[in-house]
Amino acid sequence: MNKSLVSCRWLKEHINDDGLIILDASPKSNLSGLESEFAEKRIKGARSIDIKANFSAKDSEMPNTLLSTESFQEAVRALGINNEHTIVVYDNLGIYTSPRVWWMFKAMGHENIAVLDGGLPLWVNEGNQIEDISELEITKGNFTAAFDKNMVKHMSDVVENVFSKNALVLDARSKGRFDGTAPEPRQSLISGHIPNSKNLPFKNVLDDGKMKSSSELKSLFETKGIGSEPLIFSCGSGLTACITYLAADIALENEKAVYDGSWTEWAQKQTDLIEQL
Repeated sequence: MNKSLVSCRWLKEHINDDGLIILDASPKSNLSGLESEFAEKRIKGARSIDIKANFSAKDSEMPNTLLSTESFQEAVRALGINNEHTIVVYDNLGIYTSPRVWWMFKAMGHENIAVLDGGLPLWVNEGNQIEDISELEITKGNFTAAFDKNMVKHMSDVVENVFSKNALVLDARSKGRFDGTAPEPRQSLISGHIPNSKNLPFKNVLDDGKMKSSSELKSLFETKGIGSEPLIFSCGSGLTACITYLAADIALENEKAVYDGSWTEWAQKQTDLIEQL
């Protein structure tokens, strides 16, 4: 499986394959006002992966910070995953949290993972089976992580890029939040954007819960004036940035990374020097 996105049809045809692991990345809550009618359901045999509880660094001030290599490795082993497994990840909102899980595994060296296009809603709408969520008996895996530091950017990298302009920062938040005309969902956090960044709301790469086609995505990125420069994806807290990252992975060859602290970190910690720009 050498692709980043798979269809419900593909999953239906391969669901009984040896070595296939299905991960349910459905969020317990979200700040985008999205709701699912399948909150208590899952694809049969899917293993729950809780980004907030088990796959975000507890010692970080930021909401969704990527785990250390060692901590990620242990959390993945607890899900019964080995390096040779093929992984399909989905969520119950269509495409929302699943790209974050996909990106985390990629950043930790696991290439054989894809997002289910349309997620659980499309899976159900196409007549496929689901079951009630319940505890699964899982044998611990032996996954070994290999962190790719090039897929993650920190505030120091983004500050440097404000001056060098080597990379383009693409912000996945809404236009109002980016422009500073709408409030941030996190209390007391100012809205606005990183200097020189451009706005590409994550909803713009989706069509009714599915990822737009490669040609549609290429056209969308072209409207942002994107050439061959490296891309840094940002959002509120590093989660929906992974949706636009996935879109770029499908449509573009550019170097790509996620600014993990995203606007939550930038708004809180921007320096006096940056504020004067």
